[in-house]
Amino acid sequence: MQNDPTVRLSAVRRLYEVSARMGAGRSLAETLQAVVDGVVNGLGFGIAVLNLRHADGKFEVIAVAGSPEAREALLGRVSAPDIFDTEFAIADAWGKLRFVPHERLPEGEVVGWVPDVPVSDDPDAWHPLDALFAPLYSSDGELVGMLSVDLPEDQRRPGPIHRELLEIFATQAGLAIDKARLTDQLLAEKTRLEASEATFRLVFEGAGNGMATIGFDGPERGRILRVNDAFCRITGYVAGDLLGARLARFLRDEEPGSTRTDLEDVAAGNETYRFERVFTQPSGNAIWLGGTAAIVEQGADRPRILLIQIDDVTARKDAERELRHHAAHDPLTGLPNRRLLQHRFTKVLERTRTTGRPGALLFCDLNHFKLVNDGYGHEAGDRALREIANRLTTAVRHGDTVARLGGDEFAVLAEDIAGEDLVALITRLESAVSRPLPNIAVKVTTSVGTVPITPTTTDLDTLLHEADQAMYTAKNRRS
Repeated sequence: MQNDPTVRLSAVRRLYEVSARMGAGRSLAETLQAVVDGVVNGLGFGIAVLNLRHADGKFEVIAVAGSPEAREALLGRVSAPDIFDTEFAIADAWGKLRFVPHERLPEGEVVGWVPDVPVSDDPDAWHPLDALFAPLYSSDGELVGMLSVDLPEDQRRPGPIHRELLEIFATQAGLAIDKARLTDQLLAEKTRLEASEATFRLVFEGAGNGMATIGFDGPERGRILRVNDAFCRITGYVAGDLLGARLARFLRDEEPGSTRTDLEDVAAGNETYRFERVFTQPSGNAIWLGGTAAIVEQGADRPRILLIQIDDVTARKDAERELRHHAAHDPLTGLPNRRLLQHRFTKVLERTRTTGRPGALLFCDLNHFKLVNDGYGHEAGDRALREIANRLTTAVRHGDTVARLGGDEFAVLAEDIAGEDLVALITRLESAVSRPLPNIAVKVTTSVGTVPITPTTTDLDTLLHEADQAMYTAKNRRS
């Protein structure tokens, strides 16, 4: 599972889905269950357990997914504040994660529930007494819970990619829990807000997330009427710069009229409206704001106002962008992977069918590269692959795509090329690869097979197969 790009892509896709459900404005109880369900459904672990940290520091198992037996044994269990200290003292630090290998546990001492699964002799296999923890933190850095996972679906200790995905997921989960707690608190206050302006002011000013009221009717429509300190802290403006200004002035419209459309959607529905928009700070820096908006009736003959609450979700958007990058790029070289190559091939084929001008797909296989791994080790081999990837990228034309197919195989997608230009491209690729590698005496070269992309070309898989065969023909000619 750890190095299979198909499985990794599947995990990323599922992670997108469960992350969206986790952060969809749910209550605290729904959010906690969405977190553990997300680990099991999106990250490929068989069991997930979430300990929520209470105000007194104690931990309580609130949500369990993946095993009815674990749920029955653990749900509702309350532990002392120092329950994890002993295990963390012997744990390996995997970024923000903590891994406790079974061999370090004191003999005869077992804490918690242990799955009844076979024990493998493989040192890299997952042992039923192994433990992997992901601390969950709020936006203020407060520990809000502890997520523990068990039984990876490939029955091996997680590799770097899956550790990174779990760490990103845990970051989002901590923020979602923090927000859900606040949402529950605000919902509990809502009935009192309607009857008491004093209570409203207390919650409004004391809320940890940004809050503002916006005129919704009459001459004040769209103008900011009130902001709390958190709103100013998040946006970077002082209250005097915001009050009386139109909110749309600070928002970047990704599409024409999107702010007006948002307001119309709020007016058309009775439920809370959720949004994510780009906001421009005084420095010109753009941040992502995520939040909710709801219309508040102020009584007869008084204009309605819009109550919004916001959080800075830039970190989550950056994490999502990073996940999208992982889904489309080779983790070793940073080159596009087969999925992104397929996407770009489709575009090239569409233009070829429109213009009639052919392109080409080149299949590059490295010669003698096994000697690098055998003689210098896989770490040196990885460095060499990164160097060769950079050389190939430099050798192609602007707009061409270099992709890594796996191992020591690469593909080049070139649009609108034939004849002497194609020969020159092949020569540049061969020359770039054949230059000596730093600190490696092995002479690495490449054999290149090429097939044209024409209006009658059907699909990438067929083209790759034909280019692969052409590569072997070229390799045999060199022998």
